[in-house]
Formats: sequence, structure tokens, C-alpha cells
Amino acid sequence: MRLPHVLQEQFLSLARPNTLKNIETCGILAGNLKNNVLTITTLILPKQTGTSDTCSTENEEDLFEFQNKHDLLTFGWIHTHPTQSCFLSSVDLHTHCSYQLMLPEAIAIVCSPSQTPNFGIFRLTDPPGLDIISTCRAERAFHTHPDKPIYTDASDTGFIEMINFDVNVVDLR
Repeated sequence: MRLPHVLQEQFLSLARPNTLKNIETCGILAGNLKNNVLTITTLILPKQTGTSDTCSTENEEDLFEFQNKHDLLTFGWIHTHPTQSCFLSSVDLHTHCSYQLMLPEAIAIVCSPSQTPNFGIFRLTDPPGLDIISTCRAERAFHTHPDKPIYTDASDTGFIEMINFDVNVVDLR
């Protein structure tokens, strides 16, 4: 999967007003498949609500309409952790599970501007992570999961290639 180097910087710039208020911001990573390569070409910020440790999209039909009109596939999502470290919370794991069930290559990017490291690219392991999260029936938003390697840093696997090209930014908020 190819990601533009400027993605994090542009996303954090758009998220900055929320980050200063300790509110998470999320975006959708979209692009195209050409010659067996997934390329993220577009960052879409949908209408959303956020708190200090969650963000949720709203009016998803606007997002789907935009992607359909521009022939964009969904390759994952990106969000901030304004004051937390760079990891996938239990809520993030469940959010990402739906993306990875639809597209096994889907990624989740976490930006933690006040921490080091401040940027991570993650995927659920398969096995065991995808099975564990997809069958989890815990009712509380934040909860524990078995102490197993549920997700991994996708940038360490050679799956991600960060290259220099522009990303189209669409703010639907």
C-alpha cells in the first residue's frame, strides 16, 4: 500500500482545532487499485462528533456519495489521540475490525501529536486479532481483550510504502 508522506502533516493541520480542545478527529483513507497496488490518494474528513477518547462519523451517506462519484475505494481510517500515546484502544480495535473485514489490507493510522512516537500505522493480526475482535461481545465501549498479539505495526512489515506525492483532501464537516 502506498501512502503520501504529506498525509500526517495535512491531517494534523485539519485536526488542530479539535486537538487543542482535546477532541479526537477522524478521517477516511481512500484511493485506487492499479497494477495490484493500493494507493491512498484522498483523505476525507466526514461530518463527525468527538470526545477526548472517541470520534464517530455522521451522515455517512455524504461520504459514500462522494467516494462513489469519484470511484474511490476505502483503504482504512486515520484519527488523533490528542493526549494519549500512539496505540489502538479497544474502541479503535472494534472500529478497525469492520474496515479489515471488508478489505483485509485495510490500515488504521493513529496520530498522537504530543507523544513520541507520534504516528503509527496498524492492522489487526490474522490470526488471532481479527477473530478475537470480530467475535468479541463486550458491551462496554472500553474493555480488555486477551493478552495476545491482536494488532501489529503495519509499517514494520514491508506492506507500507511512504512516497512523495500529493494527497487530495476533502473536508465534508
